[in-house]
Amino acid sequence: MRYIALTDADREAMLATVGVESVEELFRDIPAGVRLDRSLDLEPPLAEQEIAAHLEELARRNVHSGVELSFLGAGIYDHYVPAVVNTALSRGEFLTAYTPYQPEMSQGVLQAIFEFQTAICELTGMDVSNASGYDGTTVAADACFVARHVTGRAKVVVTEATNPQVRQVVKTYAPGFGLEVVEVPHENGTTDPERVAEAAKDAAGVIFQQPNFFGCLEPAPDIAAAAAQVGALPIAHVDPVSLGVLEAPARYGCALAIGEGQGAGNAMSFGGPHYGFVAARIEHIRRMPGRIVGETTDLAGERGYVLTLSTREQHIRREKATSNITTNQTLLALGGLVYLSWLGPQGLRELGETCMALAGYARSALAAAGFEAVFSEKATFKEFAVRVGRPAGDVIRAARERGVHPGYRLGRDYAGLDDALLVAVTEKRTPAEIDRLVEVLREVARP
Repeated sequence: MRYIALTDADREAMLATVGVESVEELFRDIPAGVRLDRSLDLEPPLAEQEIAAHLEELARRNVHSGVELSFLGAGIYDHYVPAVVNTALSRGEFLTAYTPYQPEMSQGVLQAIFEFQTAICELTGMDVSNASGYDGTTVAADACFVARHVTGRAKVVVTEATNPQVRQVVKTYAPGFGLEVVEVPHENGTTDPERVAEAAKDAAGVIFQQPNFFGCLEPAPDIAAAAAQVGALPIAHVDPVSLGVLEAPARYGCALAIGEGQGAGNAMSFGGPHYGFVAARIEHIRRMPGRIVGETTDLAGERGYVLTLSTREQHIRREKATSNITTNQTLLALGGLVYLSWLGPQGLRELGETCMALAGYARSALAAAGFEAVFSEKATFKEFAVRVGRPAGDVIRAARERGVHPGYRLGRDYAGLDDALLVAVTEKRTPAEIDRLVEVLREVARP
């Protein structure tokens, strides 16, 4: 814990430097009607030792997945992160979230970003990727802006089966982009392409998630075709871990592929920070948000890496900017690169198959115990929704008392699903742990 003292003499010296006599004088231009005319209602101050003890007590309220058996997903997943990832991230040369402007001093970081972009393009089938984004929500907003620029249209369509946080961030950004947001409801867990085509008339883009928030596999090629046939850009929000077993978005006609990268190489970290990604077809390269690193040769003919295709000034000037987030998540994206390189194509495929097999086992075991799948006719990847016979919030609290977090409460975001849990099963869960989940739900729920 670091502490820098500020004495009265220090304060007087600073006031003298800025040319005022008191702290109060610094606020003289703020109208009295919007100023607080009393002291803040705070508890009495604590000594340093007391503060440290208080913070330790607060920290003990958090429970990590090494203590509590977790089947919680809904966008953040308990995948295994190999030791090699943290070994690479601990290198001092990489300790930055920013893109370097002086290539002669930053070849290592620039090459790492370039290799990350290459990996994302290989996963998604797209032609170009940016240097990463903040997370899987802000890249969705960026994709809307790309679609707005490309088509000149002022509407974006988002499927209701897309992550609710993604939808909320899109709605938050949309007014600034001059965009109307239209949602297409799901039908029994997936999206009807015909309803997408109807909603997407005069739309700039259509965002859909694959697998969707319920874990169900969408008819992605049909949704992409429905968007494209009315002139809207198809935008797939994808889980990179799924792309070892599911088709790449570019292969089924998408213009952009975006997503949350946490599951590929980042710990859950109590919800963040993580990294997002945006990849696109080559014709959209000039409208890509954030930074792009390219490969070149120097005067001696040696290979080198530089920022390319957009200038820093482009992002500073609001009227020409392609994004209002002008940095990226270099360090965390490097974790994704190391992870994907560690797995390789065959490893990523085996990881996806393992998740699917374990999720299938969990779904069957719960069904045998009398717990009905919400969307029983739909194919899933590593998540599925199940009814537990009573309010899901009550079930979660009771299960956690037994050391198991059974999943996400879908009723938070979807009407009619107050008794439904979204259960996530990664390669870290064993059949014995899944059996424990079934046992606990039998005790605390009513199948």
